[in-house]
Formats: sequence, C-alpha cells, structure tokens
Amino acid sequence: MKRSSGTLQGLREQLPWPEGKPFRILSIDGGGIRGVLPAAILAELEKRYLGGQSAGNYFDLITGTSTGGIIALGLSIGKTAQSILDLYVDHGDKVFPPVRWDIFKIRKRWRFLQALQHYRYEPKILEGLLKSVFQEKTLGEAERRLCVPSFDGFTEVNVFKTPHHFDYRMDWKEQLLTIAMATAAAPAYFPVYKNGGRFFADGGVWANNPVMIGLVDALICYQLERRQVHILSLGTGDTEIRFSENQILHGGVIDWYEIISSAMHLQSQNATGQAGLLIGRDQLVRLNAPPMPDNPIGLDDYDRAQELLPPIAAQLVDAHGQMIRDRFLLEKADPYKAYHGPRASDNAASKAAT
Repeated sequence: MKRSSGTLQGLREQLPWPEGKPFRILSIDGGGIRGVLPAAILAELEKRYLGGQSAGNYFDLITGTSTGGIIALGLSIGKTAQSILDLYVDHGDKVFPPVRWDIFKIRKRWRFLQALQHYRYEPKILEGLLKSVFQEKTLGEAERRLCVPSFDGFTEVNVFKTPHHFDYRMDWKEQLLTIAMATAAAPAYFPVYKNGGRFFADGGVWANNPVMIGLVDALICYQLERRQVHILSLGTGDTEIRFSENQILHGGVIDWYEIISSAMHLQSQNATGQAGLLIGRDQLVRLNAPPMPDNPIGLDDYDRAQELLPPIAAQLVDAHGQMIRDRFLLEKADPYKAYHGPRASDNAASKAAT
C-alpha cells in the first residue's frame, strides 16, 4: 500500500509549545563518506563545550539524510558524535575501499566501467557496522524527535518520523537499522535496500539537505512562532558543477552523467533559502566546507575525506563555535513526549505511578 494513501486531508492539530521557548533543530546533509565533516564538527563541539556529552541531547528535533540520517539516528539514542566519527574514520575504508597504488589509473577506470551496469559497493559491510551501533532498537525508542527521508518502491517520498505527534503512528516499530540502510542506499553506489516486500533508496535524491523537512515538521506539529525556531544546518561539502563546454555544445547523457551532484547542490541551496525566508536567515546557522570546484571530494573518497575534512571542521568550530554554544548548547532539550510505542507506554506508566 502506498504511504500517501493515508495522507491527512486538512491541517494537522498543533500541539502546545511553551511561549517564547526556542525550538532547536539540527539538520545534517547527505554525502557518503563526507559525513566525516558534520560528525567532526559535532565532535569538536562536544569536546570544547559539552565535556564529551552527546550533542544530540541539546536539540528538540534532528533531521538527517543518508549519511546525515545515520548520524541523526545515532545521536537520537545518546551516541556521541565522536563515537560516530570514530566509526567513519576507523571503518569507512571497509565500506568504500579506496583504490591505491593505481598506476595509470587503470583500476579507477575499470571500477567506473563496472559501475555503468552495477552498483559499486556491497551493502553487507555497511549493514554489519550499523547493526553493531543500533542492534535491535526501534524508532520508537529514540529520545529525540527525528525526521529521516528516503524514497520507496512506489517512487514516493518517504519520511520516517518518531511518534512525537499522535498522527505519527506508522514508523515507530521500524528498526533503526532499517531506516539507516533505507536512507543511505545511494543509487549507483549501493543497491536498492530490500526490507521484506518493501524497497527503499537514498533520501538524498530529493532531500539531500533536509532542513525544510525538519522546519516544516516543527511548524505543523507545534504552536510555534516562526522566530522561535533556531536551526543548525551542517553540510558535507557541496559539489559545485559548472557547465562544461560539452554540456553547452552537445548536452548528451555522457556530458550530464554528474547531474546528480549538481541536483544535490541546487536542492541544498533552495532548501537553505526557503528555510531562511520562513524563520529569518539570522535564525539559521549553516556550516559547510568551502567549495572545491576543481577537485571535489567524492562521496566514496575515504582517503581524502578523513584527511581533509576533520581540519576543516576544526576551523569552522574555531570561527563559529562560541556562537553555536550560546544559541544551541547551553541547555539540554527534554526528551519528547511519545504518543505511540514503548516510550508512550513508559509515559503512561510514570503518570499512573504519580
């Protein structure tokens, strides 16, 4: 059955939110192994300002796509960004095996030719690593509100949501592992993720920067003034693609084979712009790596990602960390009230006890 068959026909009832209390959103882009960047930014913030505590505990809602979805899911169950960064750095070369000692780039060319008809990497390695993190936990056990995009076998957009609103009753039984694999099944890099009779692919195809997903969810679920919302948006290093001479002159499929990278960059620009218009650009802090138009880091380039991105993260925190601390990290967020699933039962039990 299509998810859209249950679409609400009307306005969602807004839940109360304290007047004047900020609603803090953390938004994390997709980008494969370049997830090292947002993980390293958050790990730096944890080290400098939080005494090593999880940065996820300071946000009311976390949204993340693909690699950003994996980070968001980890933060939602109390994992530190540092532990997630360690996973990327220590095991990323198993998920995305680098091509080394490649004389005349023969192996890279062979990998490219293979990828024309077959996905590049086996998902079992990634699935095993994520299984060690999430084990059997379900979305209903997460303590932070989550919105994690994917798209399904009906080619419909799909956002996995914690049961932080009474309308959100569909996803709480989903295993975090399933959601992580569904949002990170990047076309051409990994196969479509199969879960029973369902099929999923990477949410980055339509929402690589998920900032609007988080913002819209907050505004429709809670009685919020737009200026109450504060967003920390973390990129993974956009790939800026300029029109090439062949694209201008010919415009064939081969000339446009990197159009997905361009689409991700443009979607990110649009989402950031829309969010800024809704809440005020001064309410949205966007951190990203500087453009590398001549030699961008690939989604699977483990060597360059782990070498170049942590120093960039440290520089970004040098420049913006104090401001981020003052706006986002001075007070922990309360775990959300769950309306369905195990945490809803816990809430009911605690009320009965009092």
